[in-house]
Amino acid sequence: MSQPGNSDDIHSSVKDYYGKVLTSSNDLKTSACSGVAAPHPIIRKAIAGVPDAVNSKFYGCGNPIPLGIKGKDLLDLGSGSGRDCYVASALVGPEGSVTGIDMTDEQLQVARDSIGEFEKTLGYAPKLRFVTGYIEELQKAGVEPSTIDVCISNCVINLCPNKKLVFEGVHRALRTGGELYFSDMYADARLPESVRKNDVLVGEGIGGALYVKDFEQMTQDIGFAYPRVLAISPIAVKDKELQALVGDTRYYSITYRLFKTDEHEKAKEGGFTATYLGTIEGHEDKYELDIDNVFVKGVSKPVSRSTAAILSSSWLSGFFAVDETSNSNSGSAALPSSAETLMNQLRRLEQQNSSASGGCCSAGAKKGCC
Repeated sequence: MSQPGNSDDIHSSVKDYYGKVLTSSNDLKTSACSGVAAPHPIIRKAIAGVPDAVNSKFYGCGNPIPLGIKGKDLLDLGSGSGRDCYVASALVGPEGSVTGIDMTDEQLQVARDSIGEFEKTLGYAPKLRFVTGYIEELQKAGVEPSTIDVCISNCVINLCPNKKLVFEGVHRALRTGGELYFSDMYADARLPESVRKNDVLVGEGIGGALYVKDFEQMTQDIGFAYPRVLAISPIAVKDKELQALVGDTRYYSITYRLFKTDEHEKAKEGGFTATYLGTIEGHEDKYELDIDNVFVKGVSKPVSRSTAAILSSSWLSGFFAVDETSNSNSGSAALPSSAETLMNQLRRLEQQNSSASGGCCSAGAKKGCC
């Protein structure tokens, strides 16, 4: 196998893999695109309206499209055939806009060719465009600073050779209060060169998976608020040759939320409560900000300073009432989990599943099992 070395080699390898090697999602050698939870019914309905040519070329590893985004300006990093952009267009409506950026000509052609068909399904012309470019160079591709409310990405950032440039560019592109809501692949350890430079592993996303602790530190250094985990699931490596290369390293599909707010402290003192108003369609009874913060409609809940800043100053602010309290310890129980805590919890769950079912989520598991 050839081994991509510098950024140009990696870009070229990924272009070939997704433009020429893969013909559909059935060709993938890991479970990353099949082992995730089912999307919300509203998302499923929107997916059903996406043209077949677009859906068949979908290679995502999660469901990183938030509800409640009507009228928002959205950017999709590594939009591929455009499936998530099409879904997002249905959610933002005629007042919102969606931009997809990708570097693979074959994928972009599929995305652009189907807009007319989708228009008929929606009943209006969506503000939907697809631009050619690298996600490390958003401004060069025409994405101006402070023009985006919500940025999404579905199993793409792991394919990028310079992830720090991606996160820095997204931070610039987002308006204050904006969010990067995305699914990607992560590892429980730093990857050796043999994995990071193998062209098939790079194409599958495994070769570019970030160590979770490095990811969390990097994004906070850039200026994002503390990363929030919304969903996490193990990835099974099905190909025996690839299993031998990855060894004991474990991989996960994680949906993270990164907010650009005025408050970036991981404060351990509280002093705030938040109440969900129940006004997001599809989340009328409760809203899950992350796995540590679930809000029931109309019920006041103590939150950390960091969570209070997100709910009061991000694009979610219209859906919550946030109040300051005299109790300085009121939010201590609402701090988000650390990467280490998440990994330990998931390993225990995997051990339980393995004992009960013979190792469904172990390397080489049947596709879609997890």
